[in-house]
Amino acid sequence: MNGDDEAEFRNFVSVRMDSLRGLAYLTCGDWQLAEDAVAAVLTKLYTRWTKVRRPDSYVRTMVVRAAIDEVRRPWWHRERVAGDAMPEPPGPDATAVLIERLGIRAALARLPVRQRAVLVLRFLEGLSVQETAEALGCPEGTVRSHTSRGLAALRPLLGDDAEPALSSARSAQEEE
Repeated sequence: MNGDDEAEFRNFVSVRMDSLRGLAYLTCGDWQLAEDAVAAVLTKLYTRWTKVRRPDSYVRTMVVRAAIDEVRRPWWHRERVAGDAMPEPPGPDATAVLIERLGIRAALARLPVRQRAVLVLRFLEGLSVQETAEALGCPEGTVRSHTSRGLAALRPLLGDDAEPALSSARSAQEEE
């Protein structure tokens, strides 16, 4: 990789890192697993950087798949390395927004992994049915059925405003 490509890669990572970590976290529900998934994907992306035509789409797909794989991997196969760095302190957040986020996260955690991934990609990442199907490597009909079933499962947990709650969580996530 030449210097220009490396600078372009570093810029891409610095711009997208927070949204990739958030996507991985919302997919798997665990910050450490999300960090591991993003790190593994960025390592792979670095080696393939000059060959990837659409890095946003590629990295989004790979992060979701890696986060799902991390959830499915048995706990004894996961390595834990204690880091010296403390977690970043949270920014100021309104109580109502925090309560809504916690409710959405708890409700999403109760869904099967594939339904959760579809809802995160559709409503929090703002992808279309076709883009979500490409990211997950499944037919569009599967994305539609997972969306329908996922929203149906969330409605009793979040009330009838499950879809607007997910969309408002997306806008709150973008503000961070």
